[in-house]
Amino acid sequence: METLTLPLLFAMYLAIYLVARFIVFKNWSPKLRPEASSCLISFAHGTPAVFFAARAILSDPTRTFSSLNTSLQNFTLDYSIAYFLTDLLHYLVFNPNDVLFIGHHLATLFVFVTCRYFVYHGAYAILVLLILAEITSFCQNTWTLAAARKADVDFAAKVYAFLSPPFYVLYTLARALAGPYFVYEMCLFYLSGAADSVLPRWIWVSWIVVVVMAISVSILWISNLWIELYRQRVGEIEKKVR
Repeated sequence: METLTLPLLFAMYLAIYLVARFIVFKNWSPKLRPEASSCLISFAHGTPAVFFAARAILSDPTRTFSSLNTSLQNFTLDYSIAYFLTDLLHYLVFNPNDVLFIGHHLATLFVFVTCRYFVYHGAYAILVLLILAEITSFCQNTWTLAAARKADVDFAAKVYAFLSPPFYVLYTLARALAGPYFVYEMCLFYLSGAADSVLPRWIWVSWIVVVVMAISVSILWISNLWIELYRQRVGEIEKKVR
């Protein structure tokens, strides 16, 4: 049954995507419909993945950065692999020029797939990073959908304005503070040689490189959003003064 987990999960995400595209968002413009459908499968992945990952971590009393993956940890990895495969397919079909997101998904899949199907160890570290990445997912997807419709729907504009500050704060805490600290702890462990017997050096080095690049892009992205919000608020104050 375990060998069927990944195909079944991929089929589930594909079904959710098709329902979103042809039913949930059928009245949205053709330009916005693909992005909205991508958000819906992200809703289906993000928050459940956080709970799955937390449970998988807490249920393993022997967890370390190089411990053997448990069955629940493997399921959580499959759950995320299926999502990223589906969303990668979405980008290849509808946004083939979005090299940044395609590269991100390919790099993420490399980390998840090697952990799940090649070395069979180290899921603890990957799942903690998954939690930090997806804990903002529900808020981010709601914010993204609101941003897509804020120009023509007043309620969407209000949701976007309301969510922006708390979303930016949560994202900053998770990606710019907790993420780098955890990666630092990973580096110390791997550099000590404690994982060399189960994780080839090229594997954990490539994991670190991928994660550091992802965190760097996330910090740059949220920094630009903070700057944009600051300029917007300053402009609003200046208008009131005038």
